[in-house]
Amino acid sequence: MKTIYTLILASFFLTACQNQQTDLALNLDKGETYKQVTSSKATITQSANGQDITMVMLMDASLSFLVTEIKDNVYHFDANFETITMSMQMPQGAMNFSSEKEDENDIMSSVFKAMTQKTFEVSMSKTGKIINIEDVDLVWNEAINSFDQLSAMQKGQLKAQLMKAYGAEALKGTIEMATAIYPETAVTTGDTWTINTDIESGMSAKMITEYEFVETKADYAVIKGQSTITTTDKKAYVSFNGIDMKYDLVGNMTLDLKVDQDTGWILEAHVNQNIEGDAFIKENAQMPNGLKIPMQMTNATHITN
Repeated sequence: MKTIYTLILASFFLTACQNQQTDLALNLDKGETYKQVTSSKATITQSANGQDITMVMLMDASLSFLVTEIKDNVYHFDANFETITMSMQMPQGAMNFSSEKEDENDIMSSVFKAMTQKTFEVSMSKTGKIINIEDVDLVWNEAINSFDQLSAMQKGQLKAQLMKAYGAEALKGTIEMATAIYPETAVTTGDTWTINTDIESGMSAKMITEYEFVETKADYAVIKGQSTITTTDKKAYVSFNGIDMKYDLVGNMTLDLKVDQDTGWILEAHVNQNIEGDAFIKENAQMPNGLKIPMQMTNATHITN
């Protein structure tokens, strides 16, 4: 009988441990630096005039976040790019740019290098939501304007392209992919919660993600996510290199995340996106009837600290 009571008590203890609530959130220290190293491969296939055109874009960036202040459950960072690399493979050929490259004739690489020497401010909640990103667009502008050999038009075009990948709105979505993952309340293993994220990367989209607290290991927690993605304003045109375009796209995304048990900062993440739909070029002098372009996009992203 004593053995039976012992087993019953042990089972209650195990059940209590399994149902123990965990406060999944950021717990960062002032004066400490945290990093987010992102590597992504995007494949975009567009159909135009009966022909499929495929572009592969590789993007790598290392971001550093120094905690300068913690106030009212908000973290304030001095952030900066440590490295930026971009390469594109298109039917016309390949292009490669890197902040590590020493070539004054390579303007894009030189702009990347100039950007790594500048700092901007980021504010983030304990649940990982970006509250504000200050000065990053201004910093890009200063980096581009420092090259006198570029005309005003070239500077404008370059800035417009870079803002789509690394401007404040685009960065918000990129950073939040690995930080805005936490629930508002404590959770137990198996619990789920939903987070809405706005994406700005050449077009506006809404991402709705259901996260699940899968398990805890010795020094990290495992979180998984499933997302749906839809363009938010299918009638809104955005200008790109003088061409007005609008998008009607839908997609999904999966996330597998490992986060530090103590700090809540990302240790590793694997993110896979699949998006498809149509892009529309607005009627213009060259295309009086406009143009509908069916497209498919896949994006595999790996994030580490």
